Amino acid sequence: MLYPYSSWALKCFILSPGTTFYGATHWVKVNENETLLDIARDFDLGYNQIIAANPDIDPWIPAQKSLVLVPLAFVLPQERVNSGIVVNLAEMRLYYFLSNDGHDCFFTAPIGVGTEGFLTKLGVYKVKSKTVNPTWVVPESIKKAEPDLPDKVLPGPDNPLGDFALRLSQMEYAIHGTNKPWGVGRRVSHGCIRMYPEDIAEIYSMVPVGTTVHVIYEPIKIGWGDGRCWIQVFDDFDNQIDNPLSKIMEQLSFYETAIGPLDIDLKALFRALKDKTGVPTTVAHPKKP
Repeated sequence: MLYPYSSWALKCFILSPGTTFYGATHWVKVNENETLLDIARDFDLGYNQIIAANPDIDPWIPAQKSLVLVPLAFVLPQERVNSGIVVNLAEMRLYYFLSNDGHDCFFTAPIGVGTEGFLTKLGVYKVKSKTVNPTWVVPESIKKAEPDLPDKVLPGPDNPLGDFALRLSQMEYAIHGTNKPWGVGRRVSHGCIRMYPEDIAEIYSMVPVGTTVHVIYEPIKIGWGDGRCWIQVFDDFDNQIDNPLSKIMEQLSFYETAIGPLDIDLKALFRALKDKTGVPTTVAHPKKP
């Protein structure tokens, strides 16, 4: 089904008991002079997601009117919280869980993460402060690599923090905007979490000081929804998963204990592990009586 263009920034999903799969995939046609990065931002996806889902399409010069897969579907991270932010570095995506008008829900948005050697340290943080139009105090690590940078960059178009910043309780980390939105969905920072300007504006308005932030690394996620078991696989760029198949079979055994015997599609499972498209794939469903 072709999907009409519209802003998809921070769409809210109402959490349903026993369900960890949300959303759907769609197809769109490429318009004139449009890149895959334009389409990604229109639908609030990162560079990594749109490229992985469409490996045979030139991201900068896609053929006009060609069909592009837009993966607006998500398996929730296994390490999630009842209230607060979860940052999945491997997926390059942020989740904000909260209760809204008596309903448990989550918001989600793509992020840019740390480059090699500067990946955010895993762990639990707090939002210690919030700043509009922040001044960027250039860290020593960056000054060493780029000595021509000033000590401070005032608010404005040259400020890499963008218009909003949520500073975290450890290191010099922050969740902030950016003046280079095409870095969202890439490894570009020195450990901070970058968001599209429109996303950080929404998150900033909702997240109070003191909010818990869990930073995790889950390139493989397994979940349940629509009566099926789904897998969502991203590139393990930090090489943290030694035996992915063993991890998957453990989780499938958990679902068999909770739901009953499963028919497992090993062909689909191995293909998902090989292709790493980030597109959720059905890998199991209950056995028929």
